[in-house]
Amino acid sequence: MRPGGGTGPLSRFGWIMLGGIVVGAGGFLSMLSLGSGGRVPVVPSVPVPSSEGVAGRAAALTMPIAGYPVAALVHDWGDPRDGGARRHEGIDLAAPRGTPVVAALPGRLEKLFQSGRGGRTVYIRSFDRRWSLYYAHLQGYAPGLAEGQRVARGQVIAYVGDSGNAGAGNTHLHFAVSWMRAGDRWWQGEPVDPYPLLAGKAVTG
Repeated sequence: MRPGGGTGPLSRFGWIMLGGIVVGAGGFLSMLSLGSGGRVPVVPSVPVPSSEGVAGRAAALTMPIAGYPVAALVHDWGDPRDGGARRHEGIDLAAPRGTPVVAALPGRLEKLFQSGRGGRTVYIRSFDRRWSLYYAHLQGYAPGLAEGQRVARGQVIAYVGDSGNAGAGNTHLHFAVSWMRAGDRWWQGEPVDPYPLLAGKAVTG
């Protein structure tokens, strides 16, 4: 290398290398901007799944009537009720009067309630408080059942009946599932079709 130089062979080689790097970087940036108005394209965020999507990935529930065959389930979610004034937000399981009804998941018994439409009812909240199960038209409750108590999966909680607006002799269990948000009370939540959760099928949005 020459004193005070910068024009020797090594210096020229360095300039050539630097020029190549600059050209290469410019070409890469221009490729990124193609078709985006000169801006680097932004990768879209992954959408948050709906509650039905979440429900579809949840573990299947235990059948709320022990031994009830999957083949006997009728997918009546969304069927018209009261002359079309409302939609059925649950599933009806036909069974003889007095058939034992069980907890479809472990949780806490949140409410025992008597209503004109549902008759004798039970609300069970999962331990993580994200799910609520609703049982209606019951003949009666299991002995010792009380609000606030813990219930195990498969524990007998009540018996099939025709209370409320079921109609005399129309003995069946109305079973409903709700996805609960933080702060939702026992009568709130977003209804979710229970049929896929009982039949072991994925929910489609």
